[in-house]
Amino acid sequence: MATTHERERQLQREIAPKVEHDLPGVDVLAVELLTPSRFCVYVDHPDGVDHALCGRVTDVLRDYLRDYTVDVSSPGIERPLRRQDHFAAVVGQRVKLRTPAKRLRGTVLAAGPDAVRLGFDEGETEIPYGEIVRANLIDEGMGS
Repeated sequence: MATTHERERQLQREIAPKVEHDLPGVDVLAVELLTPSRFCVYVDHPDGVDHALCGRVTDVLRDYLRDYTVDVSSPGIERPLRRQDHFAAVVGQRVKLRTPAKRLRGTVLAAGPDAVRLGFDEGETEIPYGEIVRANLIDEGMGS
């Protein structure tokens, strides 16, 4: 049986190309499995994310509604980060990151082709993108 993380990755591989093809300009940032029968698709668009765009994304994903409840959301303040381009856009900012083995909070120092480099008070480390289960920007304004 697939783990939650494996199922999320499978959904991401299926959903992102379909949505991004059918709705030019939409970037699927992440797909998160909220329960075994419900997932959330985090999307962004250069003109912003509104209810109408979320509705269009839901329409593209109509086939999934047989087996899942589908939520569509803007990235919000604590933006999901999964790919190199996501991390490259936030170099110098603080993130929280989870791998199967650990949870980390640090500053993005660099976003290389295969891994993100995080800095901490104790030093720094590289985390391969393939090991990232979840990563989000930390909203410094909320005291996280």
